[in-house]
Amino acid sequence: MKPILSIDHLKKIYHTKRGEILAVDDFSYDLQKEQFVSIVGPSGCGKSTILSILCNLDQKSDGEISYDKNIRIGYMLQQDSLFEWLTILDNCLLGLKIEHGLNEESKQYVISLLEKYGLKEFIHSYPSNLSGGMRQRVALVRTLATKPDILLLDEPFSALDYQSRLAVSDDVFRIIKNEKKSAIMVTHDISEAISCSDTVIVLSSRPCKIKSIYPIELTDKKTPIENRKCKEFAKYYDKIWKDLDFHV
Repeated sequence: MKPILSIDHLKKIYHTKRGEILAVDDFSYDLQKEQFVSIVGPSGCGKSTILSILCNLDQKSDGEISYDKNIRIGYMLQQDSLFEWLTILDNCLLGLKIEHGLNEESKQYVISLLEKYGLKEFIHSYPSNLSGGMRQRVALVRTLATKPDILLLDEPFSALDYQSRLAVSDDVFRIIKNEKKSAIMVTHDISEAISCSDTVIVLSSRPCKIKSIYPIELTDKKTPIENRKCKEFAKYYDKIWKDLDFHV
């Protein structure tokens, strides 16, 4: 099957007054349609740099990145970044306005997403009226509004408390699967990576290289919370922890 995204020998070098810093060294991966991939690695190793390059917020120093024809990218940041003076609906329409893609059809699509994912009664409310988990759902709907094929998720649950983090990871997973999107998520949480993903990529310390790639095969795979109960979960956790611990 042809991948919708191919990353081939990606390299990133930052130039500073003290010289060059090699942040990403020889990162290669093929993302398939509707695949959920998580990237884990030590703090500061270059995980978020990879996402920034993929969505053109940063420039690669070397390597090739190729997308299937007409592929669109959506980027969801660590913070929800909602504008407090805009309603939930207006926050979700922002990307469409910037891209000059706002019309009655696209507006109704966004409203249908908000209704579908439990935000109907808050459409005309403001972000301050929402819980942290609901704000993240709004942020995801805003990302989906422009109909991206690939979602890039940069620590999307890191600002939430543990219980909210579990619940929202279930929400986000369900929405991504329902909408048939591909996703690449950066996270520090091994359990989160295993429970959400089809594949987990483990990076070395900076300059980051791929240390291991784990296809996650769980018996009776369901939602992230349920997946943590699968018998294979602890095996994957132990392997990935050992990979990461070697570089801590």
